[in-house]
Amino acid sequence: MVDIVVTKEYGYVLATYAASALYLFTLGIQTGKYRKAAKVPYPHAYASDEEAKKDPKKHLFNCAQRVHQNNLEMFPVYSTFLLIAGIKYPVYASGAGIFYTLSRLAYSAGYLTGKPEKRTRGAFGYLGLLALLGMSGMTIHSLVC
Repeated sequence: MVDIVVTKEYGYVLATYAASALYLFTLGIQTGKYRKAAKVPYPHAYASDEEAKKDPKKHLFNCAQRVHQNNLEMFPVYSTFLLIAGIKYPVYASGAGIFYTLSRLAYSAGYLTGKPEKRTRGAFGYLGLLALLGMSGMTIHSLVC
């Protein structure tokens, strides 16, 4: 049996996780503001393509909604790797998590220009995610072998 010891440095991991979750929360607020400006009623998740082509506010709402949705889609993968990697490599995992989160800011800023192709400005964050994947694999290996 292997004991898992939560070190003081794991606090960095938890702080990174909390900051990332807070970022998701701010994206929800931001999307609500875009929704209100575009006058897209609930429960509609998006403005139709026809509406978005005619109204730039509706197009930007769709971009904001997509930013929020994509970040929500990625968060479970990212946070799982962050929390596992942080068991053995808390400082490095936190650094990779901050790097990844900063890339999500760049992704979001690019997308919110109204030109979705600019979202690739945040592609550098996959390096952070790959680092977390590698550290997670090594952590799991050390626990089971």
